[in-house]
Amino acid sequence: MKKIAPVFILVLSVIISVSFISSPKESVHWLTIAEAQKAYQNNPKPILVDVYTSWCYWCKVMDKETYSKDSVASYINQHYYAVRIDAETKDSIEWRGKKFGYKPEYKANEFAAYLLNGQMSFPTTVFIADINAQPAALPGYLKPAEFEPPLKYFGDGVYKTQPFVDYMKIFSAKWQ
Repeated sequence: MKKIAPVFILVLSVIISVSFISSPKESVHWLTIAEAQKAYQNNPKPILVDVYTSWCYWCKVMDKETYSKDSVASYINQHYYAVRIDAETKDSIEWRGKKFGYKPEYKANEFAAYLLNGQMSFPTTVFIADINAQPAALPGYLKPAEFEPPLKYFGDGVYKTQPFVDYMKIFSAKWQ
């Protein structure tokens, strides 16, 4: 009996330790715009661009509450090339052979202005259905449940056959 007690305690300790280990969280695999363009050439799929600024409170909330959610990150990783663009970056950005630079008079990079059609609001999620498509900007903080319909509309390719308004009539949300 004395020999069983230490083994029992060891087994119980292992079980308790393992129960506190959480599975690794999925995170969005962010690429540079150059990496996304290169990957697109080999395997076309939509590009999702998170346009943010370093001072933006709601950008940080969206990172913490939306992009860090396993279901959101997993879906984005499977269906998109995900890119983050700091709207105020002073680095040059090349998109489809055109260079975009920082404009001091706008206090922003021209690429951000292009993606947001001049409506500089942060955060803004931009969907680029295919490399030649007009960017579709969705401004503001989005909770996972609010993010799910547009994410799946473009990610599942529904945009090719159905207007978003019709899609929303039959959409069944799964994320909270």
